[in-house]
Amino acid sequence: MRDAYYEQLDTIVDDLVTLTGTVRKAVASSTTALLDADARLAELVIAGDAVIDEETEAIEERALLLLATQQPVATDLRQLIATLRMVTDLQRMGDLSVHVAKVARMRIPDPAVPPQLHPTIRAMAKVADSMIDAAARIVANRDVVAAAHLEDEDDEMDRLRKDLFRALLSDSWAHGVEPAIDLALLGRYYERIGDHAVSMARRVVYLVTGELT
Repeated sequence: MRDAYYEQLDTIVDDLVTLTGTVRKAVASSTTALLDADARLAELVIAGDAVIDEETEAIEERALLLLATQQPVATDLRQLIATLRMVTDLQRMGDLSVHVAKVARMRIPDPAVPPQLHPTIRAMAKVADSMIDAAARIVANRDVVAAAHLEDEDDEMDRLRKDLFRALLSDSWAHGVEPAIDLALLGRYYERIGDHAVSMARRVVYLVTGELT
C-alpha cells in the first residue's frame, strides 16, 4: 500500500516537471509570435492555455487526494504543499505567455516590438527560458544549490527590464504612446515569469530544508 503511495508521489513530481516543459514551450512560442508578428502562432498559444489549466487541475486534484487520504507528515507533507503552490506558479506563467501572445495578436499585421528593441526582448525571453528550464531541473533533482543560482538570473532579468524602460523614456523614442505601453507591459510579463520560476525554486528549498526563504 505504501509502495503505491510513494509511486503516486513520484508521478506527481514527474507530471509537475512535464507541465513545466509545456509552459516553457508556451513562453517560447509567444515570444516568436510577438517578434515575427505570427498570428497563427499567437492563436495557438492562447488556445493552448486550456491544456495548461487542465494539467494544473489534474495535478492539484491528485495532490489533494493524497493529502486527504494518506495524512502525510514531514517531507511528504512538504512535498504536497510545495506542489500545490508550484502548480499555481506554472498556471500563472502560462497566463503570462497568453498575455504576450495577445499583445502580438492585437498589433498584427504590424510587429508589436520595434526592430531596435528586438535584442532586448529576445534577451528577456532567453533569460525566462533558462529560468523555467532551471526550475524544472531543480524540481526533478531537489537541487538546493541550483535554486540559489536562479536568483542570479532573476537579477539579470531585472537589469534587462531597466534597460527596456530607459529606451522607452529616452528622448530618441519615436514610436508613440501605445507601443511604449505595450513594451512596458511586456517587460513586466517577462519579469513576472522569472519571478514565478524563482518562487518554484524557493518551494524546493522549503521541501528539502523545511525553511521558507
